[in-house]
Amino acid sequence: MEAVLFDFHGTLAQVEDPIEWVIAAAGECGVTLDRGRATVLADRLVTAGRAGGPVPRRVPPHLAELFADRDLYEHAHRAAYIGLAETVGAGVEGFEEALYERLLRPDGWVLYADTAGTLMALKEAGVPVAVVSNIGFDIRPLFAAWGFAGLVDAYVLSYEVGRTKPDPAIFLRACGALGVEPERALMVGDTPADAGAVRAGLAALVLPAADPGKSNGLAAVLNLTAP
Repeated sequence: MEAVLFDFHGTLAQVEDPIEWVIAAAGECGVTLDRGRATVLADRLVTAGRAGGPVPRRVPPHLAELFADRDLYEHAHRAAYIGLAETVGAGVEGFEEALYERLLRPDGWVLYADTAGTLMALKEAGVPVAVVSNIGFDIRPLFAAWGFAGLVDAYVLSYEVGRTKPDPAIFLRACGALGVEPERALMVGDTPADAGAVRAGLAALVLPAADPGKSNGLAAVLNLTAP
């Protein structure tokens, strides 16, 4: 393989612990939550639908269109997840917006243990890298804050290109950005949508689920790329 495409969430980084997320967001609104209340709120918010969490079983009708478009438009992503949080009714002014804003900041995420080392090793080996993500906001500032800006050659984000994985077009767009034929590129992710890259002619590596901050096997990529 001559180039690597990485998924973002669940592959390079994971959203912060739900309880810490709730406590931090409330604190930014001037409210101190005890851990018991924070735990209850976190459970309800994750069930309602958290960006980076499981897909909610039910989306309220007034949010259905926004939720369907969340990875295609910035306004839809923000409005959908703030709207889902509002259904919980936490009773803290500005809380739902604060929850969403943590998604846009580096301290709202936890990198996997192998992320930095893998990206640096690929850079040193001269292997071009793209990040391909179904997402409704710009993740470049996160990578810059983590010191990774120079380690990624291209970002192909669904809300910018109007395509979402597993559509072959998004993978082909990334290959074009890197100047590599699909047959010589490897897509690395953690979901069947990432594995959809094979329909575009790429090889795919699907990583196992791992807790935030732990190793998720990402370093195996180094054995699959050209020196």
